[in-house]
Amino acid sequence: MLGAVDKRIGGLFSVGALGSALAAPLPPMVLEGGRIGEGWRVLGLPRQTKPLTQFTGQTLDGRLALRVDAKASYGNLVHNMVPGQVGSAPAQHLQWSWRVDVPNTAADLRSKSGDDTAVKVCVSFDLPMEQLPFIERQKLRMLRDITGEPLPAATLCYVWDHKLPVGTLLDNAYTRRLRQIVLRNAADGQNQWRDERRDVAADFLRAFGDEATRMPSITAVIVGGDADGTGATTRAHVADLQLQ
Repeated sequence: MLGAVDKRIGGLFSVGALGSALAAPLPPMVLEGGRIGEGWRVLGLPRQTKPLTQFTGQTLDGRLALRVDAKASYGNLVHNMVPGQVGSAPAQHLQWSWRVDVPNTAADLRSKSGDDTAVKVCVSFDLPMEQLPFIERQKLRMLRDITGEPLPAATLCYVWDHKLPVGTLLDNAYTRRLRQIVLRNAADGQNQWRDERRDVAADFLRAFGDEATRMPSITAVIVGGDADGTGATTRAHVADLQLQ
């Protein structure tokens, strides 16, 4: 029972608005020398027994990049936003470059057993609780009580999947509080950088338009990768992540 609850809140606990007070809206993920940037921290599941996904910095193809290594593991690299600094405007653009070097061919985001991805870039939002359907409100209250954390009511993840068609929108297999858009898949190849620029407000309304008519404030930006469901080994890189 606890294991199922842990996985259900995996996309919530590790990207929640945890009250961090940071000086910069979105500092660099990776600094010269391969160090993880200040204000970023690795978070996993409550009571997690499997290894944490490894996040390390390196210079790759002449750019500072975050390497995401998952080996039957789970973890996110999280930056919590300072209220009022970023995310209060009607629209924000998120841009980054990424690549998958070792994909997870066994992943299936439509199932709980296959709910893994080599790499994802996520944004969580301060969606008011009263905008959620009654049952969803009760579920979220229960999870907040269990963890003692102010878990976000809405998280949107951009994922690099292996099989699903580009443009696919789907709920997380465990919770509707996390919804996903497939931006890339196996057709985009391996070891090749791909550039993204997303209108976060438009994507939020596409994903959560059944519960909101405008984008709430952004509470966190997250990079993650996991293979705890499939037991696979994956590697991916993310670089030049900016919220504009």
